[in-house]
Amino acid sequence: MDSVSINKLFREKGRTLGSVESFTGGGFAKDVTSISGASHFFKGAFVTYATEEKARILGIPYSDIDKYGVVSQEIAGMMASRGKVLLNVDYCVSFTGNAGPSAMENKPVGEIYIGVAYYDHCSVFAYHLDGSREEIQKQAILIAYDLLEKLITENN
Repeated sequence: MDSVSINKLFREKGRTLGSVESFTGGGFAKDVTSISGASHFFKGAFVTYATEEKARILGIPYSDIDKYGVVSQEIAGMMASRGKVLLNVDYCVSFTGNAGPSAMENKPVGEIYIGVAYYDHCSVFAYHLDGSREEIQKQAILIAYDLLEKLITENN
């Protein structure tokens, strides 16, 4: 799955999409919007790279950030769920993780979480990816496309 296929799928299904990104730094939104017609389904994105922006923009409590760490399944789920509400979309994908170059919050390079909030559900997927920082970011974006395809096909 790629940005062209996601564009086509979301337009065919009549569903909207948004993203909340951390370690991908807006790469998902950039990739999706590089295709003509994205404005028909992609409503927007938040890049909450800094911890304080996850709290300030998304309203994730610092107590949860302190308890779980930003590189966690729990925070990925909160990012996707809050992004879905704030962007008023059918599907919202979130990215949090460690793309390197060194360990963060005692999490190894390549540990990432992708959340997808849709309807009244939120699913979070954990991965351990290899490669450079850029390669980990690109892999995560491609994985998100596959997850979105699976979820929208199963739920529409």
